[in-house]
Amino acid sequence: MMELSNVDFEYVSQLVKTEAAIVLGKGKEYLVQSRLEPVAKTLGMSDIAALVKCLRSNNDAALRRAVVESLTTHETSFFRDITPFDILRTNVIPELIRTQGTTKQLTIWCGASSSGQEPYSLCILLRENFPELLGWKLRILATDVSRQILDRARKGLFSQLEVNRGLPIRFLVKYFDKVGQEWQVKPDLVRMLEFSELNLLHEYTRIPPVDLVMLRNVLIYFDVAVKRQILSKIRSVLKPSGYLFLGGAETTIGVDDNFDRAPFEKTSCYKKKQ
Repeated sequence: MMELSNVDFEYVSQLVKTEAAIVLGKGKEYLVQSRLEPVAKTLGMSDIAALVKCLRSNNDAALRRAVVESLTTHETSFFRDITPFDILRTNVIPELIRTQGTTKQLTIWCGASSSGQEPYSLCILLRENFPELLGWKLRILATDVSRQILDRARKGLFSQLEVNRGLPIRFLVKYFDKVGQEWQVKPDLVRMLEFSELNLLHEYTRIPPVDLVMLRNVLIYFDVAVKRQILSKIRSVLKPSGYLFLGGAETTIGVDDNFDRAPFEKTSCYKKKQ
């Protein structure tokens, strides 16, 4: 296939920024080319130039979605960067159980659930360490901008390579069934999650007040203005006693001063200023 032209790169970059606020700066041409070549091939188009020409000439929502989804990063793994999960186990979840003890309700939101490894890791953590929550009204919301990746997450079917990344063997045996060459999450774990499509730029009308927001390694793809917009929306649904976890390279400092960093080492965890 011919190389991506500068004009086509600029058009695709603007499309992705408009639709998903993802910033693709100069130097990302190789990424766009590698992600869009399979899309063009699947749709029976000769090359990326033909794909972009089609994007320009009509308002095909399905095509626009396919392009945006192909350029959305879904890097994830089970118990990724283990420290946040340790903090959840030793500090955050016990505190939330204390503060919500009278209502016995706990709501957790994974705002970029990708193919499901993070929300399933949370389910395992809760099952292993907090049996008292079995008697609570527990909601774990898992949302993502990509419909395609959400379909994967709902199925709970993972390759050997995927379960090898971060998942202890004792959890694999306990919470998964072998299906051919893949591993299937057991149904009772899948039922703990509520999957739905959500663009973080849009309104959060379907998100109830939440006790814990997991939004790790997402803000790095946005510019400061979009980060500020998303954090403001997060504050609107985060309870006063709630926690926000960001990725290790992410921070609210200098972006939204309405958060205070929680005193946990080696993790980016925040609470709303009281």
